Amino acid sequence: MKKFDQNSRYDFSIIENWTHQNSKVLDLGCGDGALLNYLKEKKNIKGFGIEKNKENWLLSLKNNIDVIQMDLESGLAGFETNSFDLVILSRTIQSMRNVEDIIHEMMRVGKEIIITFPNFGYWKNRLQILQGYMPVSEELPYTWFDTPNIHLCTIQDFDNFCKKNKIKIDQRLILTDKKSVNFYPNFFGALALYKLVSK
Repeated sequence: MKKFDQNSRYDFSIIENWTHQNSKVLDLGCGDGALLNYLKEKKNIKGFGIEKNKENWLLSLKNNIDVIQMDLESGLAGFETNSFDLVILSRTIQSMRNVEDIIHEMMRVGKEIIITFPNFGYWKNRLQILQGYMPVSEELPYTWFDTPNIHLCTIQDFDNFCKKNKIKIDQRLILTDKKSVNFYPNFFGALALYKLVSK
């Protein structure tokens, strides 16, 4: 099994806390399968992944993940309604073209949904923009010319999206340097984690 650096993905423990024991989990854009293997170890989940990148797909297979190679933009029509206890989209939403469609599909397929994303409104990102540069950080590690990110958003943007679409936010946690941020999270928060509940 491929080892993962938990320190570099400190959000794993939060996702673990929001995951029920023995649940059936679908991870969209699962990469090398590190999160699913982490949840298997901690919560004895039955995990499945979807990954577009061939190299990551092969890594997932080598890491004993049940993974399908496909583009999320084509939707989740192959999955039945409420076929998973939990559907996860971790640090991937900003690279999606049809964000609204994929979130609605996640809510159809899963009973609960976890979405995590870098907060573009974080003060360090704003400062880099004021200095004339596109932000580069731990949460946004790509430079402007090689980034896969096309739909960066702020915490306030996502809150408004949920309100507009009548999506229930069950839990929300904003982190910076592995610590919870409660004071002006849209300004001081680097990473956003949301747990949504389908109706």
